[in-house]
Amino acid sequence: MSRIIAIVFLVLIGLLLAKPAMFVVDQAEQVIIVQFGQPVGEVITEPGLHWKKPFIQDVRRFDKRIMPWDGDVSQVPTLGREFILVDATARWKIADPLKFMQSVRDESGARTRLDDIIDSVVRDIISGTDLEEIVRSADWDVDVKTLAEEGVAVNEVDLDKPKKGRERLEQEILAAAAKQTPELGIELVDVRLKRINYIDSVRAQVENRMVSERQSIAERFRSEGQGRSQEILGEMQRELRTIRSEAERQAAEIRGKADAEATKIYGESYGADPEFYAFLSTLESYRSMGANTTLMLGADSEFFRYLESTKRRSPQAP
Repeated sequence: MSRIIAIVFLVLIGLLLAKPAMFVVDQAEQVIIVQFGQPVGEVITEPGLHWKKPFIQDVRRFDKRIMPWDGDVSQVPTLGREFILVDATARWKIADPLKFMQSVRDESGARTRLDDIIDSVVRDIISGTDLEEIVRSADWDVDVKTLAEEGVAVNEVDLDKPKKGRERLEQEILAAAAKQTPELGIELVDVRLKRINYIDSVRAQVENRMVSERQSIAERFRSEGQGRSQEILGEMQRELRTIRSEAERQAAEIRGKADAEATKIYGESYGADPEFYAFLSTLESYRSMGANTTLMLGADSEFFRYLESTKRRSPQAP
């Protein structure tokens, strides 16, 4: 009985001693065993159950996955002295846990060092690059015909393709920053320019310039519209004058024909019966005078003699 109790006691002691000696490595982790603050043995990268000396050794765990880095938005001048706001982002991973632990200790220290490295590289490269190279991609192209239809004025500089483009610029940033990270046990996987914008003062100037350009385009459209309107009105006036001239010509032709017809009728009437024609002419003459009209005629007037002759030919009034 006492032997059984002793065995059970030894088993319990063994379990108590074995528990601190065991540790499990996850598949997303890599582990370094530390004894009195110093690394012992190789880096453990295989997942599963592993052993260490209890109480005198400790386990330092490091992530094997790719981790994000986001820097602060910084104000950087370009080669053309335009001040822009640059927001960069990166992806990194722990390539050498031993160097990583000895240089930066943990992920917080690594992000602090990456802040210094990436921000410095981004500032150096952006400040030596034209703004067009930063914002345009290598396959950037301009549809000049569409811009012309919209009335947007462009110059030759606006149509030039970038020499590098944004993608190559990001590759240069990655290459320059990646040279400084291996000594930290870090592998820099990727660097991207997440956002680029003008600073507030420059952005206001750019917006004002854009508004001014659009107002200029609108004014040009208004001017073209007014010119077209005047052109249409001029054409309408010319057509109206042409119509009026044609109408007057036709009216004159009609009046001429009517006068000729009337003269012909008068001539035929006079030839058929001169006395009747003279009678009608007399009536017309009388009609032209009112009831109280006083007519002053000379004694040698043709019209006076005519009236006298008609008076002699007419029967005597009672």
